[in-house]
Amino acid sequence: MGKDTGFLEIERRERDYLDPKERLNNYREFVVQPDDKTLSNQAARCMDCGIPYCHNGCPVNNMIPDWNHLVYENDWKNALSVLHSTNNFPEFTGRICPAPCEASCTLNIVDQPVTIKSIECAIVDRGWQEGWIEPQVPAKKTGKTVAVVGSGPAGMACAQQLARAGHTVTVFEKSDRVGGLLRYGIPDFKMEKQLINRRCVQMEAEGVEFKTSKEVGVDVSFQSLNENYDAIVLSGGSEDARALSIPGAEMDGVRLAMEFLTQQNKRNAGDDELRAAPRGSLLATGKDVVVIGGGDTGSDCVGTSNRQGAKSVTQLEIMPKPPEKEDKALTWPDWPLKLRTSSSHEEGANRDWAVLTKRVVGDGEKVTGIECARVEWVDGQMREIVGSEFTIPADLILLAMGFVGPKKTGLLDQAAVELTTRGNVAANEDDYATSVEKVYACGDMRRGQSLVVWAIREGRQCARSVDEALMGASSLPR
Repeated sequence: MGKDTGFLEIERRERDYLDPKERLNNYREFVVQPDDKTLSNQAARCMDCGIPYCHNGCPVNNMIPDWNHLVYENDWKNALSVLHSTNNFPEFTGRICPAPCEASCTLNIVDQPVTIKSIECAIVDRGWQEGWIEPQVPAKKTGKTVAVVGSGPAGMACAQQLARAGHTVTVFEKSDRVGGLLRYGIPDFKMEKQLINRRCVQMEAEGVEFKTSKEVGVDVSFQSLNENYDAIVLSGGSEDARALSIPGAEMDGVRLAMEFLTQQNKRNAGDDELRAAPRGSLLATGKDVVVIGGGDTGSDCVGTSNRQGAKSVTQLEIMPKPPEKEDKALTWPDWPLKLRTSSSHEEGANRDWAVLTKRVVGDGEKVTGIECARVEWVDGQMREIVGSEFTIPADLILLAMGFVGPKKTGLLDQAAVELTTRGNVAANEDDYATSVEKVYACGDMRRGQSLVVWAIREGRQCARSVDEALMGASSLPR
């Protein structure tokens, strides 16, 4: 596999970034891909380790050693074929997936995993550059119709697989463009949106029809879908954001992270963001910004705030600061809890952990700060430390505290599907069928907020289940 002694001879080398001074002036991607020789050397580090734990670490079960070996052999076209056999959109995951495969790599035991994510991204980018990626039009149509509600990565993957199986697929998207959170939640500097557009062109050539600005449950009734389609897939996101329930949180300077990120993505697309902004334009320019929530969405708010010219950016997390390095003996090959510093953090941010927000300070309309306190965690229970209160200046407070499930009004109310105790659509991972006949669910609407790679996995598996239910058997991969 690769070069027998490659992992002994070649050091891990990740992709480079443009200098922060250069990348903060725009919203373009700033990753610098290594040259072919470097990528071949990195692929040569893949070990013949007997049990490729990276397979299990990857939700779509990418055949990582196989395409690493092909890249080492400079056989990029076959590497692309192997990559696409398990992943519809590797250019998405190659940019924004946190790479649980690398955490599971055998070489990660010594903190030197193969640069799987970089190689994956290079393979698919090479495929587009060479013109190797073409529509896969089915040889014949089945005559069956499927409605896919939601055009995020789960809906896109499900729709593409079903179209390739010969079904007539219509995707309903409530926003004006396809992509879900890929389009309006992920900043352009992490993933430029022409990547989505390019896949949409491919999917349309394969027979997928996209209907944008059509919210099922509002613009289109669920009953009409039930009457006109042989199967319905619910692949919307987990969009009900967790609220900040403290005094003063109703003031205008306290806003949801997704509102902030969506507006900037619309500006980048040349849109008038005010058309979809009932509370007005939202900018961090010249402001003291506090981001509540220490995850990826919070990090995206940090990077966007810095590009808008924020005066200062502070990110707060209620959980304690993770360790700098995980205990490999306890965690490998599972995803470890450890301190993660994103490229946005490196661009400038004050980060603080074990902080409880207590009250938003202001005059009832304008926010001026936020009162906080230190907490400690004992046996999994949070306790406020007496006398630890402090105030952080703030003109804009962005809430990035996660989501509690899909929105219930409209679509889910009309569909009348059973929900889990956590408020997600109830459907198992065997067939993705809901409690309502011929209605299926996948992605964040089913599993709760998660990774893009999990959404792609669920979309693909759901497509196979739908195909099998419609045709009695399915040749689609699971």
